[in-house]
Amino acid sequence: MFVEKIPGDYENGDVNKNLDDDGRVKRTGTWVTASAHIITAVIGSGVLSLAWAVAQLGWVGGPAALVVFSFITYFTSTLLADAYRAPDPVNGQRNYTYMDAVRAYLGGRKVQLCGLAQYMNLTGITIGYTITSSISMVAVKRSNCFHKHGHHAKCETSNYPFMVIFGCIQIVLSQIPNFAKLSWLSIIASVMSFAYSFIGLGLSIAKVAGGEEDVRTTLTGVVVGVDVSGSEKVWRTLQAIGDIAFAYSFSNVLIEIQDTIKWSPVVPENKSMKRATAIGVSTTTIFYVLCGLVGYAAFGNDAPGNFLTGFGFYEPFWLIDFANICIAIHLLGAYQVFAQPLFGFVEGWCSRRWPGNRFITSEQAVRVPFYGVYYINLFRLVWRTTYVIVTALVAMLFPFFNNFLGLIGAGSFWPLVVYFPIEIHIAQTKMAKYSFKWMWLKILTWACLIVSLIAAAASIQGLIQSLQAYKPFQLQD
Repeated sequence: MFVEKIPGDYENGDVNKNLDDDGRVKRTGTWVTASAHIITAVIGSGVLSLAWAVAQLGWVGGPAALVVFSFITYFTSTLLADAYRAPDPVNGQRNYTYMDAVRAYLGGRKVQLCGLAQYMNLTGITIGYTITSSISMVAVKRSNCFHKHGHHAKCETSNYPFMVIFGCIQIVLSQIPNFAKLSWLSIIASVMSFAYSFIGLGLSIAKVAGGEEDVRTTLTGVVVGVDVSGSEKVWRTLQAIGDIAFAYSFSNVLIEIQDTIKWSPVVPENKSMKRATAIGVSTTTIFYVLCGLVGYAAFGNDAPGNFLTGFGFYEPFWLIDFANICIAIHLLGAYQVFAQPLFGFVEGWCSRRWPGNRFITSEQAVRVPFYGVYYINLFRLVWRTTYVIVTALVAMLFPFFNNFLGLIGAGSFWPLVVYFPIEIHIAQTKMAKYSFKWMWLKILTWACLIVSLIAAAASIQGLIQSLQAYKPFQLQD
């Protein structure tokens, strides 16, 4: 992660007092702030599709998939946390980005492949969050319409104006200089994610307790010949696996999060990061299992793709509105968590490529009321604004929630969550080829590759179907 050196950090006489061992601005993050970043990244919009995912897999496959993916994510994340420094995980040289870690331990073309996978994934996630936030804001408007005119009213509303609003806010938030300055936004976003998760869980429990409707649930999920055809059952099952994979994914920003943690001889960064990972993954797993299973119990095999915006609930409308506002606020922060590594990569590369270009490197001090001095970099302003605009435009072309989530999850899960962390661990520990541990790590790698490929195929098939049925003024769920 490229971290800028702000002039104020070098005042007060003692330069070394404000710098870390690598000459960069002293890091101040802890396992608490790292946990907030992880929860912001992990407990995202994916939680809202888990009832639908469990409905496709059933009482057996749904919980099993949630637990398996949580274990795989936690295990490989602990391996990746040890790659922050090289060659020694405690005293080695820092790796500021995922690509740096791959370069230090693997090298060659794998560095470019990692960068391609990571930054394409980050771009896809920011596009997905633009879609999801607009869906949540449309749901607020539709909720009030349904409350006023009845649940059978059409209440059709375009997503596009809300994508524009989301993009305008992101243009402002994108001027936050780097990941290290993002902690406050991640904490707010984490609170919002807990809020709408609790609301969705509470409404599902109330629906189950009410017992007003005959809800059909089965051990294997949606029934062939009753709910879906045989081919639809296969495609939906694979797509549900992609959704769950996406719901746990945060390895693409793990190294960048770890680079915000302060070092101490007692608690090095990898130890703090492993603690934050344990807290983040265990917390989200509990929420996911509860939301997925209780949501399935509430809606059964007819579970909507998003039970807050797909109108599994209509009343109380004010609580539905509040939950969807929380989703939108959360995604404002989550967008930045995934965009900042990409911003830092492009800006760092450009500054190294053209070190004498004042448009890229110079900063202008501007005094902002109630904030203090803010340093404006014209290149950062132009580049980040352009990025936000482009992602918003792409989001307008693909406003499909579930299928987009599944494709992102399937495309990123294998290379970033499984393959590179395991390969780095093998190289770091100089593991003997064909040893028992080497063999089962390779089996895990290949098994996850197969799962990712079939889930990606299912999501592409779903996207094609959604595109064929797309109506631009109807809310997509």
